[in-house]
Amino acid sequence: MEKRINYLYLDETPYQLALSMQEDLFNAQLEKVEKGEPTINTLIFLQHTPVYTLGKSGDIKNLKVPIEETGAEYYKTDRGGDITYHGPGQLTAYPIFNLNEFGIGTREYVHRIEQCVIDCMASYGIKCKRIEEASGVWVSANTEMPRKICAVGIKVSRGISMHGFALNINTNLSYFENIIPCGLENMGVTSLKKELGREVNFAEVCNRLWGYFQKHFS
Repeated sequence: MEKRINYLYLDETPYQLALSMQEDLFNAQLEKVEKGEPTINTLIFLQHTPVYTLGKSGDIKNLKVPIEETGAEYYKTDRGGDITYHGPGQLTAYPIFNLNEFGIGTREYVHRIEQCVIDCMASYGIKCKRIEEASGVWVSANTEMPRKICAVGIKVSRGISMHGFALNINTNLSYFENIIPCGLENMGVTSLKKELGREVNFAEVCNRLWGYFQKHFS
């Protein structure tokens, strides 16, 4: 049976506001699970105002300069992963899904997210792959200088997910110079704009990616 996903696009949103929305949806899902009631899967697409976020196992030393010098906010979060940047031109996505309803575990969930992004990038002629020891989606994955185009950092509790992934579309990549992205040295960061050599229609990418979510999570 096809699983229904509610799709919500918020445009440019401060991190704290989006986090509060996520937490409300996440807690509502948990409450429904405890009561044995049907849950509602929600996929949020947005762009953040500039912000650095640190995962629960991350190291603040991977922020290389004082936060006051970056022009961005900073939040420590309860997602997996290390430090990353979110900002305008980057598609940040928060799936609040009941993985039990899809019949999948955390590993398969991350795999499907990555596959949605891989398929979307392929539709633009960009060949991406996974790297075994590092989450996310990578360009030139098998070379000496792989470039991450999409970071993944999630939280799952009792089968309910929150947080998600960040896909660089027209992102200002200079913000990544202030950090060791995801705590991985000697690995680069890229964007769809950089790979194609042109500005990309943001709404078009969102629509394509939403289509792949419907394919891989239906």
